[in-house]
Amino acid sequence: MSDTVSRRSALRLTAGAIAVAAAATGGLVPLTSAAAAGRPEAGAGPRVEGLIARLTLDEKISLLHGATDPDSLGQAGYVPGVPRLDIPPLRLADGPAGVRITEHATALPAPVLLASAFDPELARRYGQVIGREGRALGQDVLLSPMVNLIRTPYAGRNFETFSEDPLLASDLVAAEIGGIQGEGLIATVKHFALNNQEKDRNSIDVQAGEQTMHEMELRGFEAAVDAGTGAVMGAYNKVNGTFACEDKTLLTDILRDQWGFRGWVMTDWFAAHSTVDAITAGLDMEMPDGTYFGTALRSAVRNGSVAEKYVDRPVRRILAVMDRFGLLDGSAPPRPDRDAEAGAAVALEVAKAGATLLRNERRTLPLDGGSVAVIGPTGSLPFVSGGGSAHVIPDRADSPLDAIRARARGTVTYTLGEDLFGKAVPTSALSPAFDSEGQQVAAGKNWEYDGTLTVGEADEWTFVLHFSSAAIARPTVLLDGEDLFPIAPGYGEYFSGGLVAVAPDGLGVRRATLQLTRGTHALKITAAGGDSGLLFRLRRTTGATQAQDIADAVRAARAARHAVLFAYEDATEGLDRTTLALPGRQEQLIRAVTAANPRTTVVLNTSSSTTMPWLADTGAVLQMYYPGQEGAAATAAVLFGDSDPGGRLTQSFPVDDDHHPVAGDPRRYPGVDGTEEYSEGIHVGYRWYDAQGVRPLFPFGHGLSYTSFAYSDAQARWTRGGLEVTFSVHNTGRRTGIEVPQVYVGRSPDLRLDQAVRALGAFRRLVLRAGERRRVTLRVAARTLSSWDARRHRWTLGTGRRTVWVGASSGDLRLRTSARVSG
Repeated sequence: MSDTVSRRSALRLTAGAIAVAAAATGGLVPLTSAAAAGRPEAGAGPRVEGLIARLTLDEKISLLHGATDPDSLGQAGYVPGVPRLDIPPLRLADGPAGVRITEHATALPAPVLLASAFDPELARRYGQVIGREGRALGQDVLLSPMVNLIRTPYAGRNFETFSEDPLLASDLVAAEIGGIQGEGLIATVKHFALNNQEKDRNSIDVQAGEQTMHEMELRGFEAAVDAGTGAVMGAYNKVNGTFACEDKTLLTDILRDQWGFRGWVMTDWFAAHSTVDAITAGLDMEMPDGTYFGTALRSAVRNGSVAEKYVDRPVRRILAVMDRFGLLDGSAPPRPDRDAEAGAAVALEVAKAGATLLRNERRTLPLDGGSVAVIGPTGSLPFVSGGGSAHVIPDRADSPLDAIRARARGTVTYTLGEDLFGKAVPTSALSPAFDSEGQQVAAGKNWEYDGTLTVGEADEWTFVLHFSSAAIARPTVLLDGEDLFPIAPGYGEYFSGGLVAVAPDGLGVRRATLQLTRGTHALKITAAGGDSGLLFRLRRTTGATQAQDIADAVRAARAARHAVLFAYEDATEGLDRTTLALPGRQEQLIRAVTAANPRTTVVLNTSSSTTMPWLADTGAVLQMYYPGQEGAAATAAVLFGDSDPGGRLTQSFPVDDDHHPVAGDPRRYPGVDGTEEYSEGIHVGYRWYDAQGVRPLFPFGHGLSYTSFAYSDAQARWTRGGLEVTFSVHNTGRRTGIEVPQVYVGRSPDLRLDQAVRALGAFRRLVLRAGERRRVTLRVAARTLSSWDARRHRWTLGTGRRTVWVGASSGDLRLRTSARVSG
């Protein structure tokens, strides 16, 4: 909750004490590191040292890279052990929102929804679910959590991480790691470092100053180290000219010498670029294979390019973590059984806690007993998670429509509104005719169609291909000689989204949109049955079919007392968004439905911030992100008022694509000629809006309750090691509700360094009964009151009189006071 240091490790406690002492002697906060204390990298204990002495060179190298699992559980990675010495193998699974293997697991809400609860204790319990399930499902290492900041609203993995604010991200990542590792699963914080976009992620050179790195981008990783994370995953991108996975400044100088990290560093998958440079810089493990840390490393040792001590070093680090978790001496507790019921309970709690009510006019919510028109594809389809590494096979996932019907007292109707999966191509438009709704190609057989498609009127067509087999064997569809569904290069083929890439019956889906002229078009289809046969469908949506879907939705909304419109945006690893607008014709749909029924609630299942030119026409807007397997029940609970919407925005929502921190400057995003400049410096997210005087659509920290709160009597005082801020919060409404008071601190007059207009200093999640008043004290730590001095390479305490604000968001600051920060 950021008001106490009790959640930090002993290292952080020591650092806080040093910071206070430094403040009394001039304001410099020393590095908190083994190197700063004059300690060399320690040995790993007699068991590990004994194993290293007995391992052959080939056995050592086998521990430093991934391999093929002979008994794969569908996990992301595998490192063979050394049976001769009873060193067990390691299985490594993705898991930002649950354990991703081929077996069922609890599909938790996306981390951004977890973060919206502003509750480190809930983050710890979220981690406990993943930790227990990871061990129950045969895994040893979790490739999570992700703590990269939300720097650009376009980043495709914003839903996998926490926040644009480094303090909030730090508190949450530390708590989640505690939960994961408390269950005996090794956590991996990622992606180290400055991996804030998917666009050109394998090659982009991120240029950032030292102050920006330490104050913004690195703070969450440092918190993860303080929390004892067993592993760190290096990023794909370059940092100031050097690939992150061979960057000595990152991997050794900062991570180990400054922070005292004692775990191991692995690459992101296929992120290695060298042998000698990488291993000497501090990289310990190459994943998922041994391109550089296999035969090439063995040769480098034998020809003298790499001293064997550089092989012993990563082996020592890996074995030391395994020893710490009881994997070398058999002291690890037995693998538990999955507790699916307990996992589902936490998933439901997180989804309700993070539900963020952005707007609520005319008492639109909670819904009363009247009739409800549910509209939108994600109203009838459960939208569990985004695509890529975050995708989990859930035990179950109900649809919001079913949950609303189960809860509502009045009539509930449903209309599609926006067609994701297409309608059948009319047989009359095909010559010769064929069944485009279900072509079955037997194993070992081929099927061909060579004919025409006749279009009655010029229109925009989106062809939608559904197919059952692996992507490489899907049908080839040529229209007027153009391949509509070419295989995407590299891993792009597999990063296709968590919702739109799979039909309700499990078939894979690809789309192609183009303008078709009136008349006849050549259509040629070839399909191979392969080893197991192939089922495919060819469907389409057009401007005409979409207009009809919208008209049906308008009729349903007009006939009901309430309209609940589910809108979506499907994000995935590997792809950035190109706009903050909702995809397809959803904006047109929302405008039409709200015009028909002003008591319309828009429920957003989106990855990140969304522009809302339709906002003023709505009754309410509820942000649910990707809510996991229990998302339907959580959404219904909030809509009907069974649960107060307790979430707050962990990122600022821009008004449009032209007014946010990276807008209009391609050097900031997505980069120019392979280089990207973090020229906004420390002014990320709400800090940029404050510095530029730009008003966002919704500010960081924003979120409404079904009750109201008043703030009063703020006081701040400097104590040993931090500021204590005390104030009162009063529930002035008629029902129990959730409030998240936030403390922001202004600039130090004594620092000649770049500083934010104000920065989040502390927060706390409160549940107050109707009429309840509570006196609250939040603590702002010395680190939060400090800035990184790039000339001296140290933290410097910001002394002098500091303005302190207390409020419900960065844009709703109710109280103001000040205190003098000194030694």
